Amino acid sequence: MASRLYTWALLAVRRRGRVIAAWILLLTAVGALGITVHGTVASDFTVPGIESQQAQDLLEEKFPDAAGGVVRVVYAAPDGSTLTKTASRTAIEQGLAKAAKIPGVVQVTDPFKTGSLSADKRIGYADVRFRQDAADVTQDAKDALSGAMAQARKAGLDVEYGGTAMKAETKVGGPAELVGVVLALVVLAVTLGSLVAAGLPLLTAVVGVAIGVLGVKFVSTWVSITGTSTVLALMIGLAVGIDYALFIISRHREQLTDPDMDVEDSVARAVATAGSAVVFAGATVIIALAALCATGIPFLAVMGLSAAATVLIAVLIAVSLVPAVLGLLGERLRPKRPRAGRRERVPGAWGLAWARAVTRRPLIILLTGVVALLALALPARSLRLGLPSYASSPTSSTQHKSYDLLSEGFGAGFNATLVAVVDTGDIPAGKVTATVTVLRTSLAEDSDVAAVSKPVANSDKSLVVMAVVPRTGPDAQATTDLVHRLRDNAPAVTEAGGTLYLAGQTAAAIDVAHKLSGALPLFVTIIVILALILLTLAFRSLLVPLKATLGFLLSIAAAIGTTVWVFQYGHLDGPLAIPSAGPVTSFLPVLLIGVLFGLAMDYEVFLVSRMREHHENTLDPQQAVVHGVAHSGRVVSAAALIMAAVFAGFIFNEDPVIKSIGFALAVGVLIDAFVVRMTLVPAAMALLGRRAWSLPRRLDRALPNVDIEGAGLPVRLAPQRDAEQEKAAAR
Repeated sequence: MASRLYTWALLAVRRRGRVIAAWILLLTAVGALGITVHGTVASDFTVPGIESQQAQDLLEEKFPDAAGGVVRVVYAAPDGSTLTKTASRTAIEQGLAKAAKIPGVVQVTDPFKTGSLSADKRIGYADVRFRQDAADVTQDAKDALSGAMAQARKAGLDVEYGGTAMKAETKVGGPAELVGVVLALVVLAVTLGSLVAAGLPLLTAVVGVAIGVLGVKFVSTWVSITGTSTVLALMIGLAVGIDYALFIISRHREQLTDPDMDVEDSVARAVATAGSAVVFAGATVIIALAALCATGIPFLAVMGLSAAATVLIAVLIAVSLVPAVLGLLGERLRPKRPRAGRRERVPGAWGLAWARAVTRRPLIILLTGVVALLALALPARSLRLGLPSYASSPTSSTQHKSYDLLSEGFGAGFNATLVAVVDTGDIPAGKVTATVTVLRTSLAEDSDVAAVSKPVANSDKSLVVMAVVPRTGPDAQATTDLVHRLRDNAPAVTEAGGTLYLAGQTAAAIDVAHKLSGALPLFVTIIVILALILLTLAFRSLLVPLKATLGFLLSIAAAIGTTVWVFQYGHLDGPLAIPSAGPVTSFLPVLLIGVLFGLAMDYEVFLVSRMREHHENTLDPQQAVVHGVAHSGRVVSAAALIMAAVFAGFIFNEDPVIKSIGFALAVGVLIDAFVVRMTLVPAAMALLGRRAWSLPRRLDRALPNVDIEGAGLPVRLAPQRDAEQEKAAAR
């Protein structure tokens, strides 16, 4: 691999104008398509085959008037007043009359006729149902609805909005995300010692992210893509794009400290060595993200493939655009020699001191680190999965305010209302009413059910719908237990030939969490096997991959445990602006495993490849560990800080899903890089000694030689001097 990349990089440097022009042309073309041709971004997470989705499909087929998106308009009178006062009632009814005329609205309920008022008559709600699915209700329609309620607000009423059609769009690009990028620039400047060199990784990463994200938007014309997919592609693409360029540029500048090193040769060697590690590590990230398809969950597969495509672009940019720009900058990136009398900085001094400290007492370091990570992982034992309700929306948002008002007026369980859908098509016509009546009675008898609405049937009586209100909120374990219990206790319906489904936002969140919990063991198994195979190929060793995989599992456990402690237990909710504690986002563990696996392998490859390179030359395992950390520790630490800064910038995003993903990835990267790779890996390698590099002979002969260390590179080129240098030498 190294030899091929060397040849390719020389070509990219010598044809740098064409390479740069090709990337600019690609960016322009994809950008134009992504901006002008794109589909709508989905805001919900649906999974075909789960019961709640089956019920939704059934409603769309047989009862379309009950299947569309709903905006729930919540009214609250001032303290001491009621909604039933003449002025308030008139304002509400006039607003609802206007709402009924909005294009797409098929039904508007009147709280004074349906009785949807709180006991003290201070809080009430009206449902505005649209013909379209919730995700297809336009912003213009929502704005028109808000305008229709102007009279109610003038009457002194609080008016807030909830319901399935009011999910907020995922937004990025706020101050917090920009702070993360600025921190990344600072780390780059300190690491590379040059503002020009520091700006280059950011520039190339932005090019890659722009192509990736705009390409994803273009693909959304044909494929349903959630807003989270786009943000994840941005997040991952920016982080790995900066890191991959950093590894190559850092190696290039390290080589240029030799005054006899030719620039073109240095660029080619940097791409051949660090670039080989980039290609290998990038391949692991891509495969891990693509492996999300194995979960059998479409939105998660699309999410993984979107991020994987962005990572692929980052790898291609690192081995083509980066060397082209390095060739363009030429001698300007050569580190300046210290002035006379100043002490020359020793490269890798910090890493050398750290490596010696870790390898001096490796067993104590190893045991202490493992115990600390297991302590962080303890909260993961009580992990609960779910999807965020409106309680997790920002406290200033109308969704959160409507949630609080409904909880205050009707109880916590009102926001967890379930939809009981009864397929009565196979029940004899004379038994439908009796069967539904018995079902309603049995549902209402459950101690965790607060109320069951009257049955509503479609035109041919083949489908009946009832609302079931739990006593507990959507995030409560008791509500999850209730859903499973109600589904198991519907003998009257099944015996009569009908089928009961439980649907609604709460039931869908429970079903998605259950589906993902079932997919998690298979996904972890795939990732572990993948790690063992790839690292065995890279390092021609069995113990190194085993050690790396165990370290990765510790990182995952610690990251999930910390996420549970913050988001599920409710710690740090003030500093992190978390409105409400609740279950961890259902797809976060799977996503975290896929992403963190690839990033962990990045650091493992860059760190251990330097150890193996030294071991191949000296056959001294102890010095190989020290040498590897000394030469790679600074860059790996910088790369981890950059990734953590980029991910941490998304912690303060208003979207609760993005917030939790940003937190989990930032914590996971810091733990894996500084605790596992920079501490536990050197300690374990020191304990293993020469055994770390052993491989059975038969396996050694069977495995292909990947050569990511550059052992097969040609002899170093002699420096090429330009005309001015030749004249100076002649004088």
